[in-house]
Amino acid sequence: MAEEVTTVTVKHGGASHHIKVAAGPDHNEPTLGDMVSVITQVTGVPPTSQKLVFKGKSLKEMDQTLSALGITDGCKIMLIGKKNCPEEEAELKKLKDIEKTLEQVSKKLQELDSELSGIQKGFLAVDLRMEALSKLEKRVKGAAEQFLRILEEVDAVIVPERFSDCRLKRKGLVKTVQEYLTKCDALENRLNQEVEKTKSKNLALSK
Repeated sequence: MAEEVTTVTVKHGGASHHIKVAAGPDHNEPTLGDMVSVITQVTGVPPTSQKLVFKGKSLKEMDQTLSALGITDGCKIMLIGKKNCPEEEAELKKLKDIEKTLEQVSKKLQELDSELSGIQKGFLAVDLRMEALSKLEKRVKGAAEQFLRILEEVDAVIVPERFSDCRLKRKGLVKTVQEYLTKCDALENRLNQEVEKTKSKNLALSK
């Protein structure tokens, strides 16, 4: 099936931008959220600063498809909003760099979770489990320490009240790191349970 694309004209200040809006990966039709993302790329105006007006009405429902909002090829949208100042862009870049590091560490955590699941399902010989669990425990603690360092980095970014886009990004990062730290705790609990279970099995086998 061909990708559905809607072409619209966005008027911002004295300029007109002809943009093409494609559907995101998780839906078939372009949504208002998809259009907002393209507008950010083209104009530099962040989503939180965008006010979009179509036929006199303000557009707010990000999940709504463009067709449901009556927006079709050739329609004109008015954009009201300013770009972030250079200072805010610099702080945003810091937060985005931290976000990349967070994504890398989260992938490691997923791998550790998969390894533990494999041990729990019996994919490793009983006599090899204790050593594997011990190594896994160290790596989980290492991941937790990395998440804590990331949290410290986020806290170190000073965001003025007027930098709304930065504040939103920072708040989201803090919440995400805290969620991963909770997952680390849950993983450690599962590890401890598996260690006790393996000890019992080894004791039973030695008798």
